[in-house]
Amino acid sequence: MENKVSGIKTQKDTKSQLIKLVLELGPLVLFFIINARAGIFAATAWFMGAMVISLLLSWIILKRIAIMPLVTGVVVLVFGGLTLYLQDDTFIKIKPTIVNIMFGTVLLGGMLFGQSLLKYVFGDVYALEEQGWKSLTLRWGIFFFVLAIINEIVWRNFSTDFWVMFKVWGIMPITIVFSMFQLPLMSKYGIDEDEQESND
Repeated sequence: MENKVSGIKTQKDTKSQLIKLVLELGPLVLFFIINARAGIFAATAWFMGAMVISLLLSWIILKRIAIMPLVTGVVVLVFGGLTLYLQDDTFIKIKPTIVNIMFGTVLLGGMLFGQSLLKYVFGDVYALEEQGWKSLTLRWGIFFFVLAIINEIVWRNFSTDFWVMFKVWGIMPITIVFSMFQLPLMSKYGIDEDEQESND
């Protein structure tokens, strides 16, 4: 019976993760397609609309909106709005830099006060020892700053079309590979459910 319940839980978690991935990747793919057909300003307008729809669908289907997509969505609307109003694509290009610096600053800033803030975001999904959360938070904090630097290098030195292509087809694979490299750390500091329940 326990195995059945675990299996159902795992299936639900997998389905939930797939839905999240589609909702996050959907607006980016649309951004890429519209940019290729109609240019950066039309792509920005569609991207903004797609982000709003993505957040609404997340609320309807998953019954919650994760903090990171929510913050990203708000920044997209602000910088996308500036891009369209001023007809200057610099704003949408620096959006990833701003978002990544924000996330990196929050995570590393929290560590200065002894808080592993990543635990509050993913604590209901993963069970790790405190040292595990500290190491994971530090790594992700640094990684966000690395992404910010990469974005600055790409948009300042390459064409708009190349930047859009890299934003859609480069950043996501880099993030997935980085996430996979964190699995040994998460395995090392993982806590069994039974052990966690007994501690509670």
